[in-house]
Amino acid sequence: MAIHSYILHNGKLRKASDPELRAGQIGLLAGWGVFTTLRIADGVPFAWERHWARMSRDAKSLNVPMPADADSVEHDLLRLIEANGRNDCTLRLVVVRNSGGMWEGAESKETPIDVIALTADSKKWGDSVRLGIQPDARFAGNEFAGAKILSWAQNLTWAERAQQQGLDEVVLLNQHGRVAECTSANIFAVFGNEVFTPPLADGCLPGITRQVLLEAVATDGIRVLEGGLTPDDLYRAEEVFITSTTRDLLPVREIAGRETGTVTRVRERLAPAFRAFLKDDIARRKTLSVPA
Repeated sequence: MAIHSYILHNGKLRKASDPELRAGQIGLLAGWGVFTTLRIADGVPFAWERHWARMSRDAKSLNVPMPADADSVEHDLLRLIEANGRNDCTLRLVVVRNSGGMWEGAESKETPIDVIALTADSKKWGDSVRLGIQPDARFAGNEFAGAKILSWAQNLTWAERAQQQGLDEVVLLNQHGRVAECTSANIFAVFGNEVFTPPLADGCLPGITRQVLLEAVATDGIRVLEGGLTPDDLYRAEEVFITSTTRDLLPVREIAGRETGTVTRVRERLAPAFRAFLKDDIARRKTLSVPA
């Protein structure tokens, strides 16, 4: 995905091509910061409050200061979306910590954090995915296991290796051999009318789409639950799908060279319910008064 023409940097719109680097940014040097990826639909961010709440929670655990006013940040994001002229796209919001550590820059006390946002066209994921398996990829006991932090190189490396092997993604296992998540998606397995996704205690990130399916989408006769999964559970499931901000509910057709269950009735009922939630959330956001 190519970044669009403008980015947002500390409340100012800048050309994405403009150089902007301060060597003393500890967050840049050490990956000290938090981020989220938002879906932009009809010119507004989907599930903004949920994304902001997760970022704020992760930032607090990592001692990363956050902007005081979520409404002001949202307003800046709307300015960025308008400047880039893309009403339906993907947006990355980043808060980088500048102060602290032995490589602290002289300017860090004046600018303790950098707030950066950029947009790009949404990736086309296709109709289904093929997954590999990566053992010992998550240490579930780590207090930061569920935080979405800037240090993302491991995930990118695993995803790149998978794609080099002709796969789309990889299932990350924790130290106990249990399923945690994928490199950039949560995973769900269907057994009858029950849908299970790994609990946070197994090392997964609390994805926003995952949260919506667990808490806000009701479909008669279908229960979406947290529950531990092993690779064998995925193999014997009636269907498996992954979720993320830009994927919605995407079916899995193969895991580690083995075809997954081909029944799709549960996902096919959940998917329109999720889309209805998304549509209602976007409509609500568009009715809110945001200052020009």
